[in-house]
Parts: sequence; structure tokens; C-alpha cells
Amino acid sequence: MAKEKKLVESITSMNEDFAQWYTDVVKKAELVEYSNVKGCMIIRPDGYAIWENIQKELDRRFKETGVENVYMPMFIPESLLQKEKDHVEGFAPEVAWVTQGGLETLQERLCVRPTSETLFCDFYSRIIQSHRDLPKLYNQWCSVVRWEKTTRPFLRSAEFLWQEGHTAHATAEEAEERTIQMLNVYADFCEEILAIPVVKGKKTDKEKFAGAHSTYTIEALMHDGKALQSGTSHNFGDGFARAFEIQYSDKENQLQYVHQTSWGLSTRIIGALIMVHGDDSGLKLPPRIAPVQAMVIPISQRKEGVMEKASELCDMLKAAGIRAKLDGSDKSPGWKFSEQEMRGIPIRVEIGPKDMEQNQAVIVRRDTREKLVVSLDELGERALQILETIQSDMFARAKEHLEMHTYSAETYEEFKQTVAEKPGFVKMMWCGDEACELKIKEDTTATSRCMPFTDESLGEVCPVCGRPAKTLVYWGKAY
Repeated sequence: MAKEKKLVESITSMNEDFAQWYTDVVKKAELVEYSNVKGCMIIRPDGYAIWENIQKELDRRFKETGVENVYMPMFIPESLLQKEKDHVEGFAPEVAWVTQGGLETLQERLCVRPTSETLFCDFYSRIIQSHRDLPKLYNQWCSVVRWEKTTRPFLRSAEFLWQEGHTAHATAEEAEERTIQMLNVYADFCEEILAIPVVKGKKTDKEKFAGAHSTYTIEALMHDGKALQSGTSHNFGDGFARAFEIQYSDKENQLQYVHQTSWGLSTRIIGALIMVHGDDSGLKLPPRIAPVQAMVIPISQRKEGVMEKASELCDMLKAAGIRAKLDGSDKSPGWKFSEQEMRGIPIRVEIGPKDMEQNQAVIVRRDTREKLVVSLDELGERALQILETIQSDMFARAKEHLEMHTYSAETYEEFKQTVAEKPGFVKMMWCGDEACELKIKEDTTATSRCMPFTDESLGEVCPVCGRPAKTLVYWGKAY
């Protein structure tokens, strides 16, 4: 019992120290290990399996919209990076440079890609000549490097995995349509697969991507009330096209600049999974993304026929289309239960001699710990139903948390008090002036998360300055 108790006690309570709780979970659930390279993480099999499922599901959704995968070099010549002024200035503090190759000093520095806009633009400038070449709908799965000063596993690291889509279109309307389309792909994926509700909206000019005409975002709310930007979609207009001379001949044989988009989602979404759904026992994975959906645990496994029956149950679950594993180790059942909970496996299936006598198994839900006695004759069917119930229940609980921690403020004093006392999103009107946005950050450390796609209004004036308000904004403290 001492060991079984220690496994759970090794996680700091989220209410005691949320940051330490998060670190404990990613370590104890064996998602990551720290590396000898400062700011970089080793993604372990259990962590990478989650990313593989994310990649598989998103890639399918991308391809349904006509997107194709490509791969770009990881190095960018300095002269290429300098072509778009706003872009290079936005990334300058985070860029890692290669100055030597082998024993020779390079004639031109190479940037280790922080993102690949310039590479795609250079590529498009060479392969796009006619309107018949458009649209170009490309995506790449890769890693990028951003020299972060403060790092945390999944949320912020010097190197991280992501996908970045880059498209080129004949018209501004087509580019805007694609920008919103991909944002909706991210939002649907988060809500349907990750059980994470999101707020969709547009970033302010201060918060938009460097060099973009406009940036759209999905914002999620973590258990501690902080926001996490979970996916972004950018409309570049023709700014990059003009810098890189990406032109095409239209149907009237007139030269036109293309209009571009870019959109990305990274491994930080795994951090969101942990912080939205986890509890003091560890991970809590939604069934649709969980690498292992069911863990079969034999009780009194040394007794005759128990291990054989447990193996048979595992095969039954797999035959029903469930990702199942059998824990046949010599650890005690209590220890196995704790491990299953720590790793966030949605259900465990217990089978022992008494269960065998009654032709039944016990299914235990990870999210509620509810125990359900199920006939072996309908194990696969019932397990599938329970997994779907868990998926919908986890989304419902996360949505309720989002709604309960979204507040409204009609005066600046009310806003400041709410930010100070109630972690979460705070909705307030805004005049559109960056000076007011900066004042809010200086006074409260809250930042603009997005201008939502709603017609909601909380008044006609900006509470900060008293001038006419232009839009509603979600504000909050963020990771």
C-alpha cells in the first residue's frame, strides 16, 4: 500500500501549486523528459503517441479541404529572411543562427526556421506564373526553433513540433475564406476530438502575427483560469507577395499579386489537454485522442484462468475497434489502478475469479471513477458506449468551466477588480486604440485574447478612455 499511496502523493495538488502540478503530471505520466539541451524537451512514447493521434486526425481534416503536404528546408538564408521587414523584426529576438558549417565560416548566416513563410514565398515565386497555378494549398509537419528565455514542457520550448499551412490564392476573398475555413477546422478538432471548448475571434493589431494583414485565433481556458492560444490562422493579404514578387497572369493576361494565408497548431495543444482535463491523480484523456482507451487489469491474476480471460477480454475490446492494452505485470492491482489513472486512460476493465463465475467484468471510468458491471457478452458494445459518454461528458464539464469563468465588465474599475479576483476571461468593450490595450496590460497584466465572432455589446463607450467603443474583446491572463 505504501507504494500505491506514494504514486498519487508524488503529484502536487493543483489547488496548492498549479504550475508544479503541471510539471509533476508531465513527468510522472512519462510524457516528457528534460534533455541536456537547454530549453528543449524529449517527448517520450506516451507523449508522442498523443501527438501522433493529433497529427493523424488533423492531417485527415486538412486533406479533406484539398491541402497537400510538402517539406521545406530547416535553414533560411539571412537575405531571404530580411525580405519582409515586419516579419523579421517580429522574430528577431527568437532566431537561432548557424554561422559555421563543418570547419568553414559560412559566407551568409543561416537562420534555423522559427517559421517558414519566407521559404514558402521564395518557392511560390518560382512555381506560380499563371492563374491556372492557383490556388496552392500546402502544409508541412516539422519542428521549429525559437530561442525562448523561459520554457515549460509543451507550452513553450526552444524547439517544438507543429504543422504550418501556407496557401496562395488569386483573390483577397479566396484568401479570407481559406483563413476562416482553417480556423474552423482547428475549432472543430479541439471541440470534437480534444473535448476542449474554444472562443473564436480576431486578434488585435498589437497581437497579430508579424507581417500578417489579420490574425484569427482559437482561445481555450485552462483549469487555473489562464488562457492558452491554441491555434492561429493568418491572412497575409498581398504583403508577402509584394516583398517576394509572387505574381501571376490573370485571365486577361494582366499581372497580379497573389494573396496568401498561413495557419498553425503545435504541441502546446498537449499542454492544453493536460490543463483543461487533468486532476490531482494525473492525466485525464478524452477517449477520441487517447492512445490507449482501455486498460484491462486482471484481479488475482495468479489464479487459474484469470490471465487467459483478461487476454481474451483485451482481444474482444480490440475487435470492437477500441485501443486496448493488458497490464499483465506483477504489480498489485492498486498500483495498476493508480498508473492507469495517472496516464489518463479513459477506462479500465477489471476481471477476476468472481467476475468470471458471473460472466461479467467491471468497467471503471477515469473521469468520474464510476464503476459499471458489464456482461461479457456485450463488453465491446458497452465499452464503446461508455467511451462516447465520457467524451461528451468531458466536453460538457470543460464548457461549463469556460462559461462559469467568463465574466463581463462595464466599467474599468469593475474590470480591474474582476481580473484581480476572478481568474478567467473578462469581456469588455474597447475603442480600438492600442494605448488603451497597453494600459490594461500595465494595470492588470491581462492581454487581449480576441475580438469574438459575435454581435454582443456591453455598451457604447470604451471603459478605459470613455471614447466610442468599436468592439467587444475577451481579455485574460495567458500562458
